Amino acid sequence: MQKLSVAIAAGLALAATSGAAQAQISDDIVKIGVLTDMSSLYADATGKGSLAAVEMAVADYGGKVAGKPVAVVAADHQNKSDVGVNIARNWYDNDKVDAIFDVPTSSVALPVSALTREKNRININSGGGSSDITGTACSPNTVHWTYDTYALSNVAGRAMVKRGEDSWFFVTADYAFGMALQRDAANVVKESGGKVLGEVRHPLNSSDFSSFLLQAQASKAKVVALANAGGDTTNALKQASEFGLTQGGQKMIALLQEITDTHSLGIKATQGLIVTDAFYWDMNEETRAFSKRFNEKVGHMPTMIQAGLYSATMHYLKAIDAIKTDEAPKVMEEMRKTPINDFFARNGKIRIDGRMVHDMYLFEVKKPEESKGEWDLYKLIATVPGDEAFRPLDKGGCPIVTGH
Repeated sequence: MQKLSVAIAAGLALAATSGAAQAQISDDIVKIGVLTDMSSLYADATGKGSLAAVEMAVADYGGKVAGKPVAVVAADHQNKSDVGVNIARNWYDNDKVDAIFDVPTSSVALPVSALTREKNRININSGGGSSDITGTACSPNTVHWTYDTYALSNVAGRAMVKRGEDSWFFVTADYAFGMALQRDAANVVKESGGKVLGEVRHPLNSSDFSSFLLQAQASKAKVVALANAGGDTTNALKQASEFGLTQGGQKMIALLQEITDTHSLGIKATQGLIVTDAFYWDMNEETRAFSKRFNEKVGHMPTMIQAGLYSATMHYLKAIDAIKTDEAPKVMEEMRKTPINDFFARNGKIRIDGRMVHDMYLFEVKKPEESKGEWDLYKLIATVPGDEAFRPLDKGGCPIVTGH
């Protein structure tokens, strides 16, 4: 009788173990939430295109991972941190979302990253810009995939000062992203031997930049740097043209200018503008193939944020497939140890602070006579290797880095 009891107990233990081994995908589904800006100033650069990029990757992967279905949900955070955090909390607590992707607007991205750590899920940020996401606010549960304020500033700032554009005035969006972008760019300008003559801050989603641009004009700075994005950048550039800043000899630089912004402003208005980007559709056969499909689905060429999301989704699904679990710490470990090689990144790598390191590019907007088509907008000036473009691991103040 005792032998039978032992045998039954052993059998039950074995069944429990094998059951645990098989039930590695929580709730028998992998659920990705795309938290983005569907209706405001970042909607073109992120929004529906961000959702489409994630859905394309899931479809291309076959709609399943480790034998379980992959579902995608989406929501508009309206660029409000409380709205974004409430959606994320509901997704994690009630809707069993495993990972949140995109999250443009750093004032939303930072608290969503913190919540993700608390809930022990995964956050892959493509749209948010603040370098603090992998700096003082770094998290073992967050990957910063596409770009950040340090890389944007570093690539453009050094190149401009080297060309003699060594006095700067900043027109800055008055929230976490804008302030981080100005801080990082100002540091690069000073380190490169340039000087900052002044700054002015504007509210998010401004329509009137006249007073800010007049201050920039009066400063006589060689470079007027826009530390903003989306609709704020396009509005500022339109009005700068009206005020004659470039005609007066000042150089305009948009520290974050998406291809959708350049396209909507038009090549005539933006010719000669210097742009830092992580992706351009016309780099090679692979980028053109993806971008053509994306354009057919969405109606415009992909921004770096949207291309980055396709790449990030694929990497996330491959990691789950490799280890047959969606358990956050294990997936993060697998993603960190696997290089990224696709149309978006060559030999990309995820560091311990969460930064995905890859090449960045400096472009100049073509003259109208150089452009051969609607989206033929940029010419490549420089490719900056990832290790040079992004902030060194030991310089960001990330608490996780100690001992690595």
